[in-house]
Amino acid sequence: MAKLSSSRQKAVLRKYSRNVKFLMMLVSIGVIVITLPKQAKFSYDIEKGRIWNQKELISPYNFAILKTPQEIQSDEKSALSSVTPVYQLDDEMGDRELEGFNADLSVKWHTSGLKARQKDEYQSAGDELLKLIYDKGIYSPDPKYQQNSENYPVTILDKNIAGDKNTADLFTKESALAYCDKILGQKKYLDKAFLIDLLSNRIQPNLTFDNKLTSRLEKEAVNGLSTTRGMVQKGDVIIAKGSVVNDEAYQKLQSYKKAFEDNARIDGDPRLVLLGQVLLVAIAITLLMVFLYLFRKDIYEDNRLVSLILLVVTAMLVTLSAAIKFELPNLYYIPYCIVPIIIRILFDTRLALNIHLLVVLIAGFFVPNSFEFAYFELTAGMVSIYSIKNLIRREQFLISALIITFTYFLAFIGISLIREGNLRSIDWMNFLPFVVSVLLTLLAYPLIYIFEKVFAITSDITLIELTNTNAPLLREMAFSAPGTFQHSLQVANLAENAIYTIGGNALLVRAGALYHDIGKMENPLYFIENQSSGFNPHDKLQYQESAQIIIGHVRKGIEMARRANLPEIVIDFIRTHHGDTRVDYFYQSFLKNFPEKFIDENTFRYPGPIPFSKEGGVLMLADSVEAASRSLKEPDEKSISDLVDRIVKYKLDQNQLKDSNITLKDIETIKTIFKRMLMSIYHVRIDY
Repeated sequence: MAKLSSSRQKAVLRKYSRNVKFLMMLVSIGVIVITLPKQAKFSYDIEKGRIWNQKELISPYNFAILKTPQEIQSDEKSALSSVTPVYQLDDEMGDRELEGFNADLSVKWHTSGLKARQKDEYQSAGDELLKLIYDKGIYSPDPKYQQNSENYPVTILDKNIAGDKNTADLFTKESALAYCDKILGQKKYLDKAFLIDLLSNRIQPNLTFDNKLTSRLEKEAVNGLSTTRGMVQKGDVIIAKGSVVNDEAYQKLQSYKKAFEDNARIDGDPRLVLLGQVLLVAIAITLLMVFLYLFRKDIYEDNRLVSLILLVVTAMLVTLSAAIKFELPNLYYIPYCIVPIIIRILFDTRLALNIHLLVVLIAGFFVPNSFEFAYFELTAGMVSIYSIKNLIRREQFLISALIITFTYFLAFIGISLIREGNLRSIDWMNFLPFVVSVLLTLLAYPLIYIFEKVFAITSDITLIELTNTNAPLLREMAFSAPGTFQHSLQVANLAENAIYTIGGNALLVRAGALYHDIGKMENPLYFIENQSSGFNPHDKLQYQESAQIIIGHVRKGIEMARRANLPEIVIDFIRTHHGDTRVDYFYQSFLKNFPEKFIDENTFRYPGPIPFSKEGGVLMLADSVEAASRSLKEPDEKSISDLVDRIVKYKLDQNQLKDSNITLKDIETIKTIFKRMLMSIYHVRIDY
């Protein structure tokens, strides 16, 4: 089978790009719909303490009113208290222990030093005590049943015949020995210590707690409880319009909701439920794609980025479906804010907000109290996006987490006050799921790293790491080409301030500026900013050779950047910061010294391309202005202003900025910023 060339493969992918995009949409919709719970959606949001503004709700059928969890818990407690613990009687133990006592007495009597004629008295006293104790019964207390009182009622099974007693009428081993000590203390003619020692070995519980049978009886008692109280008849008013949803009305509405869902599950057509879910999810995904097509065409055209976005959306909704399926105690444990944070860091604010809105809208159909859920998550999502609008430090993640938590807290208090109308009635433990959700949101940090590597995306976090001057390439440049390093720092400051003012990615342009001249590290002395001794190696070279060395720093910079695994978005700055301009110094020198010779102008021209982004255009201007400013012998306000105007005009005349989306207004702003900063750098005093 013939193998397609790389260019042919790309052509095929471009040809079928739209089909691939459509297939990804279908897969995403299918996965989301398959995992969503298949049940009819109750039409009303029920919130205790709110005014019922819907129409008067009349019951379409009979249904039972469910008990509240508190009522069920109270009934269970009452039912459990009515079940007495069961003890099994071993009626042969008394006889065995009696025989054992008499045997022990006979063995120990010979060494006791007591008179032989008293043996019958000791035996009679011991037999009488053991018989009385075993007839009454000996048990081991269970702390579970001693919570309210030391003594409690029990059921005793003797050959499957039950009898009721109280533990007050029974002996424990300790109380039996105490009783023996008391009785024998009244018989002065007997050696109490000798007899107590014999009896203590023969007093053992003959009543054994039957945990299995008792647990079964308790379970039967609980299972036999009714979970309902009363009925609502068909045609009865469940709640009137304008009524307050008090405890009684709230319980009726919850009972109606369960009856509705049960009836829908039995009588409803699951195929129609499935169709409804397909329509809702398809609308949301389609709106997302329309947004990308209208406002982020660059992402829409890149199926790799589209697949990442669909993956994040699908994963979040599948997580929600799994939480519903496995009956997570509270759906607010799910870190919904992780989606807008990931999209914001990898793409932009508008896209993050749009996607978060669509995710919350879809999720709202499958969570209780949809409006309340939407308020919590939309406000928290907005805050998460706004709090990392300009990500320049890692600790902003933690600050963002604290702000999100505070937003959840305020919303929680507000909704609780609407419900309860009383601060003391708020159950603060209900806020715990929100705290857990925010902590899980911090997982966005490692997920962003994974997405960057898998989908070849450069996030602001990576740019922060690259702009650290202790990064390997920058440290190497600081040592091997210190002049170039200082030049790059100044260019970074100029470009960053300019792009921040006219609008753009300041962090990206700073990274591009710091790395744009790394190719000069290979031959640093061939560049004037690194020549400190006065020796210029170009003096011994032909003009063409010098030009090629200067031009070569772009190619070498790209090679070094790729070996260091720098992102392509940063390498683009290396590739475009000179555009396709000429190395004019050597070109003009050649023409001046060899006017009769013909030379191909491309020998003195950078290969390009010209900048194709606003950030790239600003960097080109900053690089040229900063380099040229070093040639000023007496920098003052006029010379700096003229220099900036001349450099910018030259770039415009050479059509270097036509693809960079920079307006004439932006140009004027950039020139103003450059002039102000250069005058500050050269300590020029302005007349005033």
